[in-house]
Parts: sequence; structure tokens; C-alpha cells
Amino acid sequence: MRFLKYTLFALFAFSAISATVFNDKYFEIIKNIEIFSTVYKELNTHYVDDIDPGQLMRTGIDAMMESLDPYTVYYSESQVQSYRISTEGQYNGIGAVSKVIDGWVTITEIIENGPAHLAGIEVGDQIVKINGESTKDRSNDDVVQIVRGFPGSTLGMTINRDGQEQKFSLDRNNIQLKNVPYNGIVGDDIAYVNLTTFTQNASANIGKAIKEIKKEQDINGVILDLRYNGGGLLREAVGISNLFLGPDMEVVSTKGKVKDRDKSYKTTAEALDADIPLVVLINGRSASASEIVAGTIQDYDRGVIMGQRSFGKGLVQNHREVGYNSRIKVTTSKYYIPSGRCIQSIDYGADGDPKDIPDEDRAVFKTRNGRPVLDGGGVTPDVKLDGDDAPAILKSLENDNWLFKYINQYVNTHDSIGAPEDFKYTEYDNFVAFLKENDFSFQTEAEKELYELEEDANEEALALQSDIDAIKSKIELEKKDDLQEFEDVISRKIEQSIVARYHFETGKTQQRLRNDSEVDAAIALLKDTKRYKEILTVVK
Repeated sequence: MRFLKYTLFALFAFSAISATVFNDKYFEIIKNIEIFSTVYKELNTHYVDDIDPGQLMRTGIDAMMESLDPYTVYYSESQVQSYRISTEGQYNGIGAVSKVIDGWVTITEIIENGPAHLAGIEVGDQIVKINGESTKDRSNDDVVQIVRGFPGSTLGMTINRDGQEQKFSLDRNNIQLKNVPYNGIVGDDIAYVNLTTFTQNASANIGKAIKEIKKEQDINGVILDLRYNGGGLLREAVGISNLFLGPDMEVVSTKGKVKDRDKSYKTTAEALDADIPLVVLINGRSASASEIVAGTIQDYDRGVIMGQRSFGKGLVQNHREVGYNSRIKVTTSKYYIPSGRCIQSIDYGADGDPKDIPDEDRAVFKTRNGRPVLDGGGVTPDVKLDGDDAPAILKSLENDNWLFKYINQYVNTHDSIGAPEDFKYTEYDNFVAFLKENDFSFQTEAEKELYELEEDANEEALALQSDIDAIKSKIELEKKDDLQEFEDVISRKIEQSIVARYHFETGKTQQRLRNDSEVDAAIALLKDTKRYKEILTVVK
């Protein structure tokens, strides 16, 4: 420990001397590093229980990161694989997604044609042993790290399916995740392309999809669906913008503390189609690279943005190695789109989500045609649509795995469901009966806050119990008929989830398009040439 302390001291001292200025900032760094190492040594020596060095240091590192922004984080060696998945869209494993349900790591999604799918693993299977070792009470992360490995290596897995244990032998492989799970024709002559993440080849895949659609028939518009797309690689955002913009047009610039690293990213190739009418769909979960594309299309008046205001992430992160196969993802700059605006939200809530910024508090910029657009707090759509906010009961059904368990039961009693675009779920009464058999109940966010208020009131001896009880009774009355009131919303979710079990993500998207009011609105706009042009024109 003493060696570590003096080594760190020497390193920072050397950095200061080499900079020729030993100022107050360097002194503060050296002083606090020494304090930190001394505190660690004292805890390690004198704390009543044994200390896990790695866990204690991780706690300190995480706390340090949390004092900055939500995107500056530390990745341990075991977490670096997740980074690869989020940026490259691939990993080495068996092609399955899992989480802990009822104390067991349970398969919740199967990647089509991956090793798990080809071996016969099914959604709902509980992983009870891996290579003969029990997984009881193991965390999902623990199991995932064991399951992933070198392509071609063999994994032994014992699963529990409906109370019966079955053994499988799987060969790990390189799993490629689709970033364009579906594309096709909607509204007779409109191309629809869904992008889920900006991983490698996202722009090439979108370009390929549009070209293939054009080979089949003439199209009169394109819908690019970026809803729920949390972003990814900056270069893919530039590439996707280039599909609809000519060469040598700035898409985004980055500016940070180190001025020599400031960059401007421009289109480099001829557009795939610089004239076809375009609608980009976004919502509150469209972030980062999605916002670059949407904001750039908006700034150049190249297409119409529809939906809800986007997330508001205008920060750029770079990954830096910090030793022992670990790394930090650190915010190094902000990005600015062609109008000069930065869409970064300036404040965050306790959950890490950006706080809403009123339009009157956002600076005004101009598009190429002179239309006013706002900075800060995300991209505001040209055409605002009401979002599909999930009711509390649906959130509870999903979060507490009731939908998942019911669909497991449904799949076990239905060998097939036919084509995804034709499937219609008609057994809602069975779902309600299933919930009653399992004594389903749920708690709203309002109830959670009310219980916290009740505890605080009791601690402070406030006479509020009668008022709190009255509110509880009113909430219970409101909840009583929620299964009937939200039958359509819940049925659609069940329908999509069932289709995903049989036809994976592609089928799920096909099915969803049948009842997608926002896609319908985009189709209607693209067919209304006059309205489309009016939106992109400044009214004088």
C-alpha cells in the first residue's frame, strides 16, 4: 500500500514538473490521492470485517463517476464484453438473453439461428447448471460471463423446462445482432426501415434495405424509424445522414476541453437519394446518434421529423484503457449539429433521465430554410404526436414478469400461430383468469410515493393518516377496473410478445406495424405532398 501511495505521488509530481507549472491544482491532486490511499490503508487494517479490495475500490470509482454525468462510467474487465455488444453489435456466445426470475437465471429472448436456437433452447427455460455447476442464486451477470467465450468452444448446459431437466451441448459462436430487423413497403408505395441501434454497418444496412425495396417497386417516400433507438457509433450517424444528403455537408461537430481534438464530420459520398420525401420517427427514447440524424435532417430541411421530443443526449464519450483489461468511458466533448445547436439536456433527474426544459428557456436557431429550431433538451419534432404512455398496470405486468409467464404458458399450448402479419390474439379472458389464479396485484408509482409519505408522516408524528387512507381507497377504486379499461393496450402487448416467440424481432415488427398509429401518420403525411412541403417552408 505504501508503495502504491508513493508511486502515485511520484507520477503526479512528474506530470506537474513536466508541465513546468506546479500550481494549486496539481497540489490538490497529489494531496487528495495521498489522503485516498491513507484512508484505504486504515480501513483495510482496522475495519472490523474483512474488506474485499476490488469491491471497495469499485465503490469509490463508481461514486467518483456518479458525481459527473450519467455517461461517464467505469467498465471492469468482465463488463468490457457488454461494450463490444453495444458498439459492434456482436459478441461470442450462444445467442440468448436472460435475467433472474424466481431465483433462477431464465432465458428471455433467443437470437434467431444462434447456437441456442439451433440447439433447441427455448424462451422460459431456466438455466440450472453450466458445465455441471449449479447456477442457483447466481446473478445474471455471473452466468452470462460463464456462458460467453471463444467461438467454437463447447458449453454444457442443463435447463429446467416445465419441471423436467434437460441437458444440452452448445458450440459458442460469433453472434451478430441485427440493427435493421425489418424493412418493407407500407401504405402501398412507402419504404419503411426500422433501425434499432447504431452499431457497425448500420448505414450500409439501411442503404441496402432501401435499394432492395426500390428494386421491387417504385417508392414515393421513406420512413426511417428511430424510436427507442439509444444511439451508438458516431460514424454510422454520419453515414446514415449521407444516404439522404449530398457530399461535403457537415453533419456534426464536436467541441471539448482539448481544442486540438475538436472535429467536424461531413458527408463524403453521393446521396443514395437526395430528393425522395423523408419522415424520421423519434420519441423520448431516441438518443445520441439518433438525435444527430434527426437533427441534421431537420437542420437541412431534408425531411420531416415526427413523434415526441427526443431524449437530449448531446455528449460524446471516448473509451480509455486504464489497465488490467478495464476501461473508462469518459465524456470528452459536446456535439453540435449543422444549425449550431447542441441538443444536450442541461440537468438530470434522480433516475438519470434528462429533466424537461420548457421551450421558452431554449435558445432559437435556424434551419437552412430559416425555420426556427431549439437547442437543449432534445430534438423537437416538426409534427408532434401523442406518445403511447404505458399504463401503470402494463408496466407492472412486464416488470413483475406476469406477461412473460403467461406467454410461456400460451406457447406451450400452441404449436404455431401462422404468419405474423395475420396473427390476432383473442384469448384475453384466459389471461385475466391466469392472473386471478396467481393472485395478481400491482402497485402504482403514486402508491409508492404515498407509502413513503405515510412513513415520513408517522416518523414526524403528523396527523395525516385519515387523509392518506382516503387517497389509498381512491387509488384502489381506480385500479380495480384497469384490466378491463386497458384491455386493448395489454392485448396488443401480448400479441407482439407472442409473435416475437415464433417469428423473432422481424415478425414482431411486422405485427406491430398493423396497429402503429405513428407510422400511419407518417404515411398520411408522405401522401399529402402539399402539407409535407408546407412544413419544410418558412411562412412569410
